[in-house]
Amino acid sequence: MGIFGWGKDETRAASDRTAAQVQEVARHGSGGSALERARGADEGGLSGAATRLMERLLDVGIDGKGPFDSAHEVADDALKDAGGDPDLAIRLVHRQHRRLGLAGGFATGFGGFFTMAVALPANVVEFYLLGTRMTAATARLRGYDIDQPEIRSAVLLTLAGADSDDLLKKAGVFAAGGKLTAVALERLPAPALMVLNKAIAFRLLGRLGSGIIAKLGRAVPVVGGLIGGGVDAYMLTRIAGQARREFPAVATYGR
Repeated sequence: MGIFGWGKDETRAASDRTAAQVQEVARHGSGGSALERARGADEGGLSGAATRLMERLLDVGIDGKGPFDSAHEVADDALKDAGGDPDLAIRLVHRQHRRLGLAGGFATGFGGFFTMAVALPANVVEFYLLGTRMTAATARLRGYDIDQPEIRSAVLLTLAGADSDDLLKKAGVFAAGGKLTAVALERLPAPALMVLNKAIAFRLLGRLGSGIIAKLGRAVPVVGGLIGGGVDAYMLTRIAGQARREFPAVATYGR
C-alpha cells in the first residue's frame, strides 16, 4: 500500500486498462466521450487522483502558476544567461532543478517520522512538478513546441522512465525512433493523447507510493533530510539524462 492509499499493482492495472483505450479513442472517440473516459467514473478515488495529477503536471509543471515559473520562462531565462547557447542553457536548467530537488528533499526529511506523513506527499508531487518543468524546458531549448499536445505527452512519458516503453506498447503506439517519435508519428488526436496522459499518471501514482522517493531512511530526523535531498537530486539527474535522449535537437532555438 502506497502513501496515497493505492498499491503499485492497483495503479499499474488501472494504467494498463486506460492505455488499452487509446487506439479506440483515436479511431472512434469524440472530444466529449474521450474526456469522460479520461476522467473515469470514480473521480473521488484512484481515477480522480490520476486525473488531478495529470492536470497539475501539465497545467503547473509546464505552464506555471503563481511563483512556479513556466517551462517557457525557465528556458528563456536560461538561454539568456547562457548567452544564446542552447546546450549551456540546458545544463543550467538541469543544475537549477537539481538544486531545487535537493532543497525540497532535505526539507521533507529533516523532521523525520513526526513530519513525514504531511511533508512527503507534498514533496513527491513537487518532485514531479520539477521533473516536468525541467523536461519541458529541455524540449523547448532543443527546438520543440511544448504547447503541442504530443510534445506534452512526450514530456510525461519521459517522467515514466522504463515504464514508458510498456505503456506505449499497451497503447498500440510503436516506432523505431524513440518515445517522442512514436507519439509524434502516430499523430494521435488530442482526446487519445489525453487518455494516454492519464495512463502515465496512474504509473506515476504507483511510483509515488512505493518507489525509492518514499523510503531510504526519511523517518530519521536530520539524517532523513540529507538522504531525502540526495535521493531527489539523484532522481532528477536521471530524468535530466532521459530528457536529453528523448528530445534530440531538431531546430535552432527561437526560430
